[in-house]
Amino acid sequence: MKLSSSVTRELKYYVYIYSHPVTKEIFYVGKGTGNRIFSHLKDIKESQKVKYLNDLKKQGLKPKIEILIHGIKDETTALRVEASIIDLLDVHNLTNKQSGWKSATFGRMTIEQVISTYEKRKVEIVEPSILIRINKLFRYSMTKTELYDFTRGHWKLNPERAKLAKYAFSIYEGVIQEVYIIHSWFKAGTTFGTQRENIEFDQITKDRLTERYEFIGNFAEKEIRKKYKYKSVTHYFKKGSANPIMYFNID
Repeated sequence: MKLSSSVTRELKYYVYIYSHPVTKEIFYVGKGTGNRIFSHLKDIKESQKVKYLNDLKKQGLKPKIEILIHGIKDETTALRVEASIIDLLDVHNLTNKQSGWKSATFGRMTIEQVISTYEKRKVEIVEPSILIRINKLFRYSMTKTELYDFTRGHWKLNPERAKLAKYAFSIYEGVIQEVYIIHSWFKAGTTFGTQRENIEFDQITKDRLTERYEFIGNFAEKEIRKKYKYKSVTHYFKKGSANPIMYFNID
């Protein structure tokens, strides 16, 4: 199947979906122009999406392909629409490899998260704590379990110094997303967690993890979370600082 040039001119940028022909379950969301919508049918790269399509083919089925919205004039808008749909459906329910474009910045957010992002209400930390920036991993639609697991490890740090911290702060773009009370520190990769699904434990990975650590803990007390959650700590980080770890009140 192929769209004519007259059709693609009218479509401009568009967002499309692939769904199961029987269950109607949406399994992929994409954006594009021209005949991008059909390119996945010829994809041979190993991925969850290709596996899903191959499974359908073995059953004698074809995916239902639909254009969800079209006539979008620029790629940025199309990317944001695509990201919003992925956030709504939850990337875990799709064969997309990752969340949509800039989902962590402009994606699905609670009212509290929106306010914290743009008001940047400063707070001073007085408890013995360790601040952990997870900027590369974060997205606002993360589950509580995901946020906990990506906050607690795997970090290259001084374990003796880290043991002096009572609380761990999960930080994204200078804003506290959650606060945990630390129970113990362990060698990275030695405790159960959802991150294990995102790591291929080859020898190189194992060697790298021996130099890193992770903690186990729980949500901090209600009053501590209320005091710090969604408050800004941007004033603590020097411009250009790349270290994801910062210690407070433990020296």
